[in-house]
Amino acid sequence: MKAEIITIGDEILIGQVVDTNSAWIGQELNLIGIKVVQISSVSDDEQHILNSLKEAESRADIIFITGGLGPTKDDITKHTLCKYFNTGMRIDEEVLAMVSEFFSKRNKPFTTLNQKQAEVPEICTVIKNYQGTAAGMWFENKGKYFMSMPGVPYEMKAMMSEQVLPMLKTKFQLPAIFHKTVLTQGIGESFLAETIEDWENGLSKDNIKLAYLPSPGMVRLRLSSTGEDLGQLKQIIEQHIVKLQSLIPKYIYGYEEYGQEQPLLEKIVGDLLLQKRKTLALAESCTGGYISHLITSFAGSSAYYNGSIVPYHNQFKHELLDVGQDVFISNGAVSEACVKQMAEGVRKKFNSDYAIATSGIAGPAGGTIEKPVGTVWIAIATPGQTIAEKFIFSSNRSRNIHITAVTALNMLRKILVESSFVQ
Repeated sequence: MKAEIITIGDEILIGQVVDTNSAWIGQELNLIGIKVVQISSVSDDEQHILNSLKEAESRADIIFITGGLGPTKDDITKHTLCKYFNTGMRIDEEVLAMVSEFFSKRNKPFTTLNQKQAEVPEICTVIKNYQGTAAGMWFENKGKYFMSMPGVPYEMKAMMSEQVLPMLKTKFQLPAIFHKTVLTQGIGESFLAETIEDWENGLSKDNIKLAYLPSPGMVRLRLSSTGEDLGQLKQIIEQHIVKLQSLIPKYIYGYEEYGQEQPLLEKIVGDLLLQKRKTLALAESCTGGYISHLITSFAGSSAYYNGSIVPYHNQFKHELLDVGQDVFISNGAVSEACVKQMAEGVRKKFNSDYAIATSGIAGPAGGTIEKPVGTVWIAIATPGQTIAEKFIFSSNRSRNIHITAVTALNMLRKILVESSFVQ
């Protein structure tokens, strides 16, 4: 079963509104075994919409349309659908009553313009809108299915979840589909591909597809398979993941099942600290407080996060973290000696169990031949030792800050996991 998604609205094409609807719909359809073959965004132009519907019908069995269902003149989707299906408009009394009640509950006038929301194409089945005033519409024509829904995300999502998806699952016998994503950090996409090439080649015999999903500092490996038995699909994919774990154990930091929230490194680290009843402090130079932001983005982080110091100038590395003046003279601020003393200083200052320190040249300026832009030192101070590692990342400032943060968090994660086995 193939589907296509069409979003309607000039606001999307000019970048005023970001199309999050298509991503959400695509994910929900995939979870029930419907494959999305194309996503298109079209303008508020009748002929453009008509052409897109015709093209979509040639490619897909089900066409999802969002946007253009308001009561104003620029919302032309309903009238365009009438033209496409060669039908007229009717007043749906149930929709009229729902729209009237919607405005009555809010003590707002029910205008003639609002009443037009009850007009729907004669041949459609109404999809009720319990969150707003624009009704959705379901069309069946020559073996093809069309669903038109509002562009307002929370209205569309409610319609899809409560009505459209259950209808689709009842109407069609859909295959089982399973995705599981392996989350890696600290290994580049090309080197990762070379490392796991033989393992990857063995996936096809079990009808498993692998997708590489790179982002700064990370690569996600999504394994996907379809069939009749969901339990069997999960079992086969899990068996292959076990083999992968033995190939790249130090790079895997988590797993994600499709449709569920992706585990974030900062949350994983926070949970480990919480479980162990340990605390963390940060000394951030080149990351400028970004790691602190990630850690504190979760409620309850005060249980394991003691605080941070962001000493951008050497004077404050010395005054606040007790970094020796001789370090700046002999090694410089971007050095192993400096970052280790920063980590030890902030751990002591905040009386924490663990500490992370970063110092580097984020760019775009400030690099030298010996220390080019992207050079970063990261240190982790623990109750028993302080370790530090040098990295050379990219020439892009924001990317360097992000990669430094996730790399530092993963260094700490590995230490926390290893300490579990030691204890």
